[in-house]
Amino acid sequence: MKDFRMGLAAAGLGLLTVTGGLALGCGSDGSTPEPSRDQHSQVPVGAEDRERIEMGLTLTPVPVNLNGLDRDLVGLGSYIVNAQSACNDCHTNTPYAVGGNPFLGEPEQVNAEHFLAGGMSFGPGVVSPNLTPNAQGLPAGLTYEAFLALMRTGREPSGAILQVMPWPIYGKMRDADLRAIYEYLRAIPPAQPGTAPAPAP
Repeated sequence: MKDFRMGLAAAGLGLLTVTGGLALGCGSDGSTPEPSRDQHSQVPVGAEDRERIEMGLTLTPVPVNLNGLDRDLVGLGSYIVNAQSACNDCHTNTPYAVGGNPFLGEPEQVNAEHFLAGGMSFGPGVVSPNLTPNAQGLPAGLTYEAFLALMRTGREPSGAILQVMPWPIYGKMRDADLRAIYEYLRAIPPAQPGTAPAPAP
């Protein structure tokens, strides 16, 4: 019980320190500043996200490269991608490694080799795109601004409306969550799409 009370006291002191630091900030009006358009990290993450951040860093099926990236955003992005949004189901061909399909009663093992590299066919002309970073480190070849516009409007840079992708749902996420997803996608390794054929109709 003593350890629990000391943990609470430490947490309270930490919260007081953070709150005091924000209140004493030069010219602070108490609001959270909006990140600049070219800023890809350092977006504030609330204390309520700490557990999700740590779980996300544990859940990622591929190693993440945190070099130059915000660890908290990458962890939160991994949690959203791997525990909430089911991105693997449509953007990894096939979603599970051989012998690792939980729907067949096997111990779950995500297809790390082709993780989020797209290639899933959903009918004529509808194939999930590769979300992994390109040679410039851009997920799906998109800047953050283009990614945000795609998620909010469902329109590709060409103007075409995304089909199958549940962008009307994902587009309602808070900015910090969409930023976190983008940062996680920046941190995963590039991969090539798998070549499993589309299921028979």
